[in-house]
Amino acid sequence: MFIFILNVCIVYGQKTYKIKIIDSKSGVELDNAHLLNKNNHNVFVSDQNGIFSINKTGIYIVSRLGYEEKQIEITNANYQIIELDIKPSELNEIVVRSNQIPSSLKKSVSTIDVISSKDIEKESTFNIAPILNKVPGVFMYSGSLNTNKIIIRGIGSRDLYGTSKIRAYFKDIPLTTGNGETTIEDFELNTVSRIEILKGASSSIFGAGLGGTIHLTPQNASLNETHIKSELLLGSFGLNKAAVNINYGNTNNSLRGVYSNTHSDGYRDNNNYNRQTLTLITNHFLNDKNELSILGSYVKLKSYIPSSIDENTFLNSPSSAAYTWKRAEGFEDYTRGIIGTSWSHNYTNNLKQITSFFTSFRKALEPRPFNILKENTIAFGIRSRILGKLNIRKHRINWTLGAELFNDNHHLKTFENLYLDFPIGSGSIEGEKLSSFNENRAYLNLFVQAESNLSKKMLVSFGINLNKTRYNLDDNFNKNTKLDQSGNYKFDGIISPKLGVSYVFSDKISVFSNISHGFSPPTIEETLLPEGTINTEIKPESGLTFEIGTRGNILKKQVTFNLSLYQMLIKNLLVARRTTEDQYIGINAGKTIHNGLEFSLIYNGYISQTFSINSNLSYSLNNFTFKEFIDSQNNYSGNKLTGVPSEVLNLGVSLDTKLGLYTTINYQHVGKIPINDSNTLFTDIYNLVNSKLGYKFTLAKGKLEFNSYLGINNIFDTKYASQLLINATGFGGQSPRYYYPGNPINFYTGITINYYF
Repeated sequence: MFIFILNVCIVYGQKTYKIKIIDSKSGVELDNAHLLNKNNHNVFVSDQNGIFSINKTGIYIVSRLGYEEKQIEITNANYQIIELDIKPSELNEIVVRSNQIPSSLKKSVSTIDVISSKDIEKESTFNIAPILNKVPGVFMYSGSLNTNKIIIRGIGSRDLYGTSKIRAYFKDIPLTTGNGETTIEDFELNTVSRIEILKGASSSIFGAGLGGTIHLTPQNASLNETHIKSELLLGSFGLNKAAVNINYGNTNNSLRGVYSNTHSDGYRDNNNYNRQTLTLITNHFLNDKNELSILGSYVKLKSYIPSSIDENTFLNSPSSAAYTWKRAEGFEDYTRGIIGTSWSHNYTNNLKQITSFFTSFRKALEPRPFNILKENTIAFGIRSRILGKLNIRKHRINWTLGAELFNDNHHLKTFENLYLDFPIGSGSIEGEKLSSFNENRAYLNLFVQAESNLSKKMLVSFGINLNKTRYNLDDNFNKNTKLDQSGNYKFDGIISPKLGVSYVFSDKISVFSNISHGFSPPTIEETLLPEGTINTEIKPESGLTFEIGTRGNILKKQVTFNLSLYQMLIKNLLVARRTTEDQYIGINAGKTIHNGLEFSLIYNGYISQTFSINSNLSYSLNNFTFKEFIDSQNNYSGNKLTGVPSEVLNLGVSLDTKLGLYTTINYQHVGKIPINDSNTLFTDIYNLVNSKLGYKFTLAKGKLEFNSYLGINNIFDTKYASQLLINATGFGGQSPRYYYPGNPINFYTGITINYYF
């Protein structure tokens, strides 16, 4: 009896310590991680929520497939968080969250591309376009730092001046407006740790995203670490940037604040750019059941607009601005902010809820030659989902059920621009009011997704989304007159399913396939007819995606590869038909078919104990055509889809040394691009080469880190169009203005200093 009581006291007298393992960049819990006690060699395995329960303090080794091994000390704290960094050589093993059910990339049923923090560091920190353009199937035009357009698998190419039909999130906060427009280029890259791109129709999870979803993961503050990092960058065309990055973290709480100030005179006339950003990110691991994070982002931007130019000017005077934009000194000036709170609660080991509340605002002024635009937008929303796990016989089912509600109120006014009535140099002058609108835009997404292992090697995934979108337009300028454009428009509920399967042949190779539905509703502007009424006959663009692919590792996991073949069938194609020099209306004009191939290859190896080499290759082959396209009296059926390159090839090589020296060189080849729907005009093939050389070293016993670098873009001074205005029309005897010239050879240099307290 005495021995029995003694054993019970020992067992129940032992203190239990809970350790949670997470991805250091995305914050995703890591199951199946291993914890090795260095003293007695006992091994523990983390559960589905990334948690170990142990009863001894001491030194442990944490490891997980796809992540760097780490030695930690377990103290007397009741609850500890341990962060693991991804291992570049095992990229397919990392856990991604783009599909809302965290799982290893190797088992994903869709093409998901991951841009890591190391990939971001290889480029300059003032322009996101070169980073995104390395991803197969993604092409980002960049007419200037504030004039950009992202295309994924041909979707978005029809938009004239910005990005649409592609959704974006900063953590769980949507960056896409109620009007379907997405802007990510003004985000400070020092606040982004990872970018995950889900290509093709992702409507079953995120709603109206025909082209795909871009998921930005914020640069979370590190736990148990306090440091301050500063950066100074100087470059061609008056470029200068200063940034300060402050990190504070203790055992279970962390805070990161990033401030940046960027200025550029620009290569072209009327091209000045000024941007200030402030980003705050906090994470609070309250206990093993509750986590809280707060994210805030503020951007103040003023950028002048040189606009597009005609072919003669493009060839002979590419630094010129469009005459009317230069004379009016056109620019955009806006202030925007986003703040969101995300709460995660574990009800049980198999049931978890994640809820995010967010609000945003944007106040903008944009003088254009044809008018002066003033905008004010306030938005709010909530996204909540429950994640659960079920065990039925020998099969585990992971599922998520949730909803996203978004509403924004958009006020816009336009005024006459009287710049022609005043001397040159006066800039834009505000005249009489031309219009005043109040737009209320809202959508509701209800979604469910589940995946299950039918066997140890096969995973099946199914998802479905119900979307309700509505627009209300209130014309405050022509109230109660025959010109009153007020009206309401509600789309019928749209159901978008997705079915996918993946099969893991071995730890080296897997295959996947999926069928998915997607859609993108028209903007309010596209629903307006010339006489001012709402076109209730206009329909959302919609389509089906069929995809098959493979991914894996070879040569002792030094080489990672991804290959996918896909076909997208798009109907109710929205076309912006030009009615006057600066007015467009939207029409549903036909169907397109997108056949494509995407391939990427990454090599991580060692030349010797002193040198390591990394090389990457990505290739996109695009065969996108109009299946049926009749615009007025013109039949463009069978022609190439306008605004998309026939092929894009990227090749990069990076070399790192233990001495601190590093270098990277990137080559990009872009095929011909149709400029108009009739396919009578194409761009020339062009090739770009960029390079960066740097040196890293530490002082003060590792507490002080330095990184100095020099970069050269467009080394061979290639003349090319970095953005196109497709189907441009000349008015008044003027030539069409198709081209935004890319920058010639340019340089930048900088230094970062990081001090650990």
